[in-house]
Amino acid sequence: MRDDPRLPSTPAFWRSPLRGPWFTSVLGLVLLVGITVLFVTGLVSYAAYNPDLSPVNDKTPDKGLLGFYLFAWPTHPHWLYRLNQGVHVTLGVTLIPVLLAKLWSVVPRLFTLPPARSLAHALERISLLLLVGGGLFEFVTGVLNVQLDYVFPGSFYPLHFYGAWVFFAAFVAHACLKLPAALRALRHLRDEPGSGALGQRREEPGSDLVSPRPAAPTVSRRGALWFVGGGSLLLFVTTVGQSVGGPWRRTALLAPHGGPDPGSGPNGFQINKTAAYAGISAAERSAEAWRLVVTGRTGTVRLSRADLLQLPLHSSALPIACVEGWSTSDQWWRGVRLRDLAALVGYDGDDPPDVFVESLQRHGAFRRAALRANQVADPRSLLALYVNGEELSPDHGHPARVIVPAAPGVLNTKWVARLTFGDL
Repeated sequence: MRDDPRLPSTPAFWRSPLRGPWFTSVLGLVLLVGITVLFVTGLVSYAAYNPDLSPVNDKTPDKGLLGFYLFAWPTHPHWLYRLNQGVHVTLGVTLIPVLLAKLWSVVPRLFTLPPARSLAHALERISLLLLVGGGLFEFVTGVLNVQLDYVFPGSFYPLHFYGAWVFFAAFVAHACLKLPAALRALRHLRDEPGSGALGQRREEPGSDLVSPRPAAPTVSRRGALWFVGGGSLLLFVTTVGQSVGGPWRRTALLAPHGGPDPGSGPNGFQINKTAAYAGISAAERSAEAWRLVVTGRTGTVRLSRADLLQLPLHSSALPIACVEGWSTSDQWWRGVRLRDLAALVGYDGDDPPDVFVESLQRHGAFRRAALRANQVADPRSLLALYVNGEELSPDHGHPARVIVPAAPGVLNTKWVARLTFGDL
């Protein structure tokens, strides 16, 4: 049975002349760098939510030791989250052709028999299975989240977080096992001239990736790498615009927010969640009905929008950046500083505490959020009433919304109803 060329467990079943140590090693080294950057930027993105601050920010409450690296998220520079998440999402999409090519190049190893010839071989097979399964899981859930297509069961945050740790553990184990062989393959073949009109490289004999009866080549391995690189470049060009913002958004054809900004005028920039989707009615946003409830050390105050306009107003130029990788250019916000609101309820404006923010929105994720004291203290952190010289539109959070430098978009709560200051 193992010698039957019709079975995938037989080396003769896999006839492509492209497979071999050199092709696999080049792809593997690209992924070694790229996936490491993806993992680090993913962890940094998770830290930006300040999950240790309050249970409402923690989407992975059972993480245990996996949260060892968490730190207080800074507000400087104000584009920090925009850059980090833009790199994470754009690089992840760009690496898809490389990942698929790498999986294709090693697929014969998934069918080899016997399953384990030694302890080292068994460890390699286990790491390979976890690597393939984990890699597909992370890239598929990530792409679906970027496309706002939540077809997977459960919340994206714990699925992607725990999946990343499983995948990266298998990735590290596999890299430790295979990196020496990959480097040897590249050194061995670096100076070896190609053979044949298509420039096919001669691989070391006996490699389990080399077909014993290869089909006639139609493209060289270098040509195949150019094809993979071209696919990655195409995905990069049609994705990166959503992170750069401005007119470049029009080039992000494959991104969910890659078209022209919605609407026009001062409020004509991207949103994720509309007032209608959040169930925010015009009646509860009206001047007669809406009041901001601010609670702190000295009690509670209730402020209408007219009351807020009587307080000192300040302006900040800040973007909105979301976990899906899209971001706006800097918008000009105007409103009351969060630290000034803290001062209304008994706190030193220069040393305010954390704040718990609640929205008029009654259902759905991030209708409540917590901000750290350093975020409240930043003079650019506002309860915004205007944007780009005009009142906030309903979809941008009228009558008032939070805007904080370097914070993920979901922590910039819209339709704010209550602020509770104090240590969380």
